[in-house]
Amino acid sequence: MNNKKTIIEKGKTVQSLERALTIVEHMAEAGRPVTISELSEGVNLKISTVHRLLNTLLKRGYVEQDPETNKYQLGLKLLEVANNIFSYSDIRTIASPFLTELVDRCNETANLAVLDETEIVYIDQIESHNYIIVKMFAEVGNRGPVHCTASGKILLAYLSEKELDLVLPRIELKKYTSQTISDPKELKKELTRSRKQGYALDWGEMEENVRCIAAPIFNYENKAVASIGVSGPDNRITADYINQELAGIVTDIAAKASIKMGYSKGKDLLSIS
Repeated sequence: MNNKKTIIEKGKTVQSLERALTIVEHMAEAGRPVTISELSEGVNLKISTVHRLLNTLLKRGYVEQDPETNKYQLGLKLLEVANNIFSYSDIRTIASPFLTELVDRCNETANLAVLDETEIVYIDQIESHNYIIVKMFAEVGNRGPVHCTASGKILLAYLSEKELDLVLPRIELKKYTSQTISDPKELKKELTRSRKQGYALDWGEMEENVRCIAAPIFNYENKAVASIGVSGPDNRITADYINQELAGIVTDIAAKASIKMGYSKGKDLLSIS
């Protein structure tokens, strides 16, 4: 029987690894190429020690050196590691507790959606605990139009100008209710407004008497990769409720989900919401 101890003991660390990670973190905070002297001063280590650690980081691809300036910067290996992390930590797993929190805080059905060209796809949902539950189109696996859903509009709003110019002409601006926006210029105005306020609204535009609000979830590349929001009947999702409470709840939870996804400006969103 193998009695080899495999549990990592708290408090025990490898000094050289600690120092190497400190160097990497310092370079990340600097946000620019740095000299070995700057690194030595920044991490409070001798130049000889920093040089030895840098050689290992260089060999493994975590650090690169400019041959002309001899300055050091973070290498592409770190990006590869980050990509691998998010390849198995999918958005549904990360967002799940935030959907639960959203339902707990507002007692309406919470939705998670992603953009797929000219449509949105609902990839997760937690239903409201309300006694009266309105049956809605937004269900897991369903696809929906982008121009008349809160999730679709907020994800369109955070596309680049170039991306939006490519997508908009391909969208069929079908009118589902009297509230549906079917004019391209009006839709663009709506997207600008949604981006400015940080959330989008569906004011009964997809289904009569059903209203929705959604905010974006950003990833570590600062891209809006999903939307999180709530849907409910118009007698509960009122203008006053949205303005006084619901918009703040949805944007706050979206910001926390973005932080979990590695979004660098997530704390700024929290301070705004």
